[in-house]
Amino acid sequence: MLQNLLSERAVRIALLILAAISLTAALKFAQSIFAPIVFALVLGIVVSPVAERLTKAGVPRVAIAVFLLLLTTGFMGALIMLADPLLTTLAEQLPRLKLAAEEWIAMISNLMRGIETISQEIENSVGADALEPQGSIPSVSDALWLAPNFAAQVFVFMGTLFFFVLTRDDLYAATGPLESQLKRADRAVSRYFGAVTLVNTGLGIVTTFVLMAIGVDYAPLWGLAAGLLNFILYLGPMMIVLGLLMAGVVQFSGPMSLLPPAAFLLINLTEAQFVTPMVVGQRLALSPLAVFLSIVFGLWLWGPVGAIVALPVLLWFGVLMQPGVISPSRWRRRPPEAA
Repeated sequence: MLQNLLSERAVRIALLILAAISLTAALKFAQSIFAPIVFALVLGIVVSPVAERLTKAGVPRVAIAVFLLLLTTGFMGALIMLADPLLTTLAEQLPRLKLAAEEWIAMISNLMRGIETISQEIENSVGADALEPQGSIPSVSDALWLAPNFAAQVFVFMGTLFFFVLTRDDLYAATGPLESQLKRADRAVSRYFGAVTLVNTGLGIVTTFVLMAIGVDYAPLWGLAAGLLNFILYLGPMMIVLGLLMAGVVQFSGPMSLLPPAAFLLINLTEAQFVTPMVVGQRLALSPLAVFLSIVFGLWLWGPVGAIVALPVLLWFGVLMQPGVISPSRWRRRPPEAA
């Protein structure tokens, strides 16, 4: 009897593993479809409290869906256009970055004995031609519009967001006992990201003024990038630190080149250790390991979009799976009443 139970359990575990692998492969293979769908659903969940308030105010569902669709897509389009100059500028500064990196390597190799030949090999491999631009670098907007399936993904995203906002109440009502818990998870995630948005806005403003005081070029754009990438925990701030290190090497010399990334690192540590816990609190506390692994998995699965939606999806399921949220007793049929 025990052996049969163990074999059945092993079969179930094997089936779950195979199902997880198959689902991951399907999500990876159909990235162009699932990525915009999940992104739209996440945005729909974040703006769901606004939709609920407008519904209570008597606004028609179609008008709410159109308004939120225009609001979210317009906001995202504005962010892309604002980030375009920063990325274009960084791409144009690559030749200067190569030259600065060559100087740093030469300085380090001179300080270390026995490896003088490394500097010569690097200089020969880089050469003077590598420091000259090899042609115009396309901007972010050019790359987006040249993407063959970008228009289709935008269509899928907008359609999913519109119809999810339009039919969200009906979809949740069809789940029966889970309706109130689904809406509870939506509100929790929305409140969390409202607080995080407030914190990241302050982070971007502080970063802008600090970098302006240091003398970093395009400080407002760096502040915008810091506020946006801070939504991607751990990896986002790391990208800003590396980017500011590149900017410092290009613009400054000596130890001064380390000041921009060091200043942002201090700002980010202050935000992470004091500001965010005070504003957000511990209502949606998650394991740092789970957060990091989910973001890495999302980045591997769908690239930047996966890294952005990984934390909202993890938070949503975390609230939904809290003890007492999904209880087996909720699904038990009530015994028929005696006649």
